[in-house]
Amino acid sequence: MNREIFQHHRQELHTHLTAELLPFWTSRTADREHGGFITHFDQYGHDSGEDEKSLIAQTRSIYTYSSAHRAGYGNGALADLARHGVDYLLSRLWDEEHGGFYWMTNRRGEVRNDQKIVYGQSFAIYCLSEYTLATGDPRGLDYAQRTFDLLQKHATDTRHGGYFEMFGRDWSLKGPGAAGGDRKTLDAHMHLMEAFTSLYEASQHPLHRRKLLEIIDLLVTKIMHPEFGTGIPQFWADWRVAPQIKFDVIWGWDRFTEDGVKRAAEDNTSYGHNAEFAHLLLHALDVLGLPAETYREQFQKSFGHAVQYGVDWEFGGVFVEGSHGGEVYDREKEFWQQAEVLIGFLDAYRLFGDERYWRAYANVHRFVMDKMINHPVGEWWPLMTRQGVPIWTHMSHSWKINYHTVRAVVQSIRRLDKLMAGG
Repeated sequence: MNREIFQHHRQELHTHLTAELLPFWTSRTADREHGGFITHFDQYGHDSGEDEKSLIAQTRSIYTYSSAHRAGYGNGALADLARHGVDYLLSRLWDEEHGGFYWMTNRRGEVRNDQKIVYGQSFAIYCLSEYTLATGDPRGLDYAQRTFDLLQKHATDTRHGGYFEMFGRDWSLKGPGAAGGDRKTLDAHMHLMEAFTSLYEASQHPLHRRKLLEIIDLLVTKIMHPEFGTGIPQFWADWRVAPQIKFDVIWGWDRFTEDGVKRAAEDNTSYGHNAEFAHLLLHALDVLGLPAETYREQFQKSFGHAVQYGVDWEFGGVFVEGSHGGEVYDREKEFWQQAEVLIGFLDAYRLFGDERYWRAYANVHRFVMDKMINHPVGEWWPLMTRQGVPIWTHMSHSWKINYHTVRAVVQSIRRLDKLMAGG
């Protein structure tokens, strides 16, 4: 590849980021009446009126504005937005009695779901650490460390390792089945890895480093498939593979099943998750000061499976998921998988120098730019057919927020800059 090709892709991304994607959010998301962020918009970018502010959407928004400010965008306006979000997070979603963050408030800031869900706590640690790194405001690191300490006290499984995930307000473990108290997941542990990475980067505390190394080892040795190196979605407490079921509070299953159990429940893996895990692991090693060679075989398997089986060479983009052995189960195109493989394939190309990763990146880049972005509005369609026709049309809700899209563009630009610099 030559510099002109890298520059062309970079320019497309930069134009999208600065003229479409960031303006979509900065022009409409801040709730100046009640605080925090409005996060539900229809296909035209209009407020769709849902009366909720979720921990996930608020924390991911804080991360987005903090990280984009830290990357040099926004001329200070993004730091102001992040601070606006932190003010709401700490005043409305933090539980002063039991500690930790509630799962959901309404728009006025009244608590509607007081559960403590580790998936949400992980994003609180992630966004608050990033916020302090970006702005210097010590409140972020303070509350990130408080949340980390609560997880060590209440959520750690001291017998089998890892973290339980679903708790009541007082940190009592939830029941089995759909309540989620008897399960552990790839998703929560992967996001705890990214959270602990940012926490350690901000604090440089030896305990945070130790726990980051511990969860990396757990992900590589327990959660990734022993043969294929691909992510296994759900486990029992003792790390036996469990059928992938729908939890009461987790989104995204209505198009798969009616009975709450996914097809091929013990043999499916997400191409997007595998690429995301690998690029987050690579970043964690960088923050830890460890060489990528430490987990070279894992990178080869995670990136290799995604590029070999997940890329749609006919219509563009990356499929949703398939078997560990290679059969594709779901050929639709979902926004967040496209976002994560953009970063992942660029990392794989930089790491291995294999041209197939560049071709895969260019394929997904083209699909995103030509099909997935709703250019007149500025954000990405959430779910499309294999051919690129929108199935779902909302621009945002509690789960489809700016975290994946903005991060993908900011981080892809950063990697293209490194390629142009010869790195």
